[in-house]
Amino acid sequence: MTDSIPPPRSIPAWIKVLDDVRLPALAGSHARVRHALGDSSRSLREIADLIQASPVLALSVLREANRSVNSLSEAAESLEVALSRIGLKRTEALLARIPALEPAEIPKSLRQIVVISQHASQQANGLFAARLARLWQDIHWGSLLFLSPVWTLVAAYPSLFESWEQRVLVAGEPAARVEQELLGVSLLELCLAMAEHWRLPDWIAQGYRLLGADRRYLIKALHIARDNEHPLHQQQMLDDDPDLRRWLTLPSNTIVLANGLALSAHHSWSGGHSLRWQRLTGLYLQLPLAAVQQLVHQQAVQSARRYPIPGTWHPARGLLLPWDSRFQQPMATPKPKVPDADAMAAWRTCCAQLLREPSAFNNALQLTTVARQAFTAAGMQRVLLLLADRTQSRLVAQQAANLDEAASGLTLDPGQSPLLRKLLEKPALLRLKPDNATHYSPLLPGALKERFSAQHLLLRSIGLNGRVNVLVVADRNGEPFADTTLQAFEKTAQCVERALASFSKRVR
Repeated sequence: MTDSIPPPRSIPAWIKVLDDVRLPALAGSHARVRHALGDSSRSLREIADLIQASPVLALSVLREANRSVNSLSEAAESLEVALSRIGLKRTEALLARIPALEPAEIPKSLRQIVVISQHASQQANGLFAARLARLWQDIHWGSLLFLSPVWTLVAAYPSLFESWEQRVLVAGEPAARVEQELLGVSLLELCLAMAEHWRLPDWIAQGYRLLGADRRYLIKALHIARDNEHPLHQQQMLDDDPDLRRWLTLPSNTIVLANGLALSAHHSWSGGHSLRWQRLTGLYLQLPLAAVQQLVHQQAVQSARRYPIPGTWHPARGLLLPWDSRFQQPMATPKPKVPDADAMAAWRTCCAQLLREPSAFNNALQLTTVARQAFTAAGMQRVLLLLADRTQSRLVAQQAANLDEAASGLTLDPGQSPLLRKLLEKPALLRLKPDNATHYSPLLPGALKERFSAQHLLLRSIGLNGRVNVLVVADRNGEPFADTTLQAFEKTAQCVERALASFSKRVR
């Protein structure tokens, strides 16, 4: 799947898409497991150990084992149970469907999120598994697979992770708002839905509920954890709240702590998010911040040594940098592209057709077809032309370029969007860019947000005698606009306006 297909905007639609994603596995791990499956002398334990070395294979086997059991059956929460449930033949067939790729062939965003999950697993095993030895499997699998719903999301839409990094980690935008714009839903709610759908270990669903709907205990604990230099005072505060104290010691919290440590360290060791998770871990382990940081750094180094994946960033490398370093930096703004000579020649030809008098068009469809061609020749990579009905109560798509098939039959209700109503009052241009996108993006209809990037978007209403007939929505796949492209876009809109006037005379 590629980013050219617009992402879904609802949890049921996301589940359907992510359920169909086939995650690629590293070729080396894939080959070793397939060889072991064909070796009759290998035990289930040995095969499970080989599968465990590949997070993608482990997730695939657990999902397959839990897919065919009913809701009353107990889910398989370890590889040995999963293997015994589905059998070796079915496991072989499953592996045959999983792409085996070299590291460089796997999308970088997917490699990166798997590294974060492996780092979380190392933190969980190093910090908590020895203290809770009887629960080490729950801790291991829960921490490793906690972000697995995100693996499939990133595999389907690699650019989403990069956008999230730049907007949340680098630019500091609120995560909830960014997720709503990028996904149409809360990421926590989506991950919870996927964890329940795949019947992942119970601790994972509990963790997402804790981060989402059941945050009151977490917020209380974070408040107490800030007073890390006074352990006696912390203990007194916990003693005063027995419910909070009982919650804090739940073993299932370890996988949330481990993933919080790993994900926050992905950007900085000293940032606010990292310090909050380090202090909360100190409260859980009853250790001072300095001791926690030493342990966390040691586990990060162990993780980098155990799970080297080329072309990815591991926070352990950041330990060699100044303490206040931020690991992700703003991406260089790409230089806007301008249409080449051939495109501009095609644009002039289209504009000449639009400006011809008397009108060369026999019907509105012919006119809008040439208008669409003119906008794409002017440098627009995605274009949607919608016609307003006589009462301006509906906008119906008549032309679409480089959009999904559903866009051609799109109908919008201006009554539900103040932004559309404003554009239908009189011909006008609205340009969305990074400095105003946060204001206008929430006002865009969901059907447009699904298909266009609000960071760089043009909306132009075109009319006749002051009455709007056409709405044009266009962008360059989310890239910035060159001045030349903006000028060509506006001239094209003016040509369409004159074409409408000429066409209306012919119709009469």
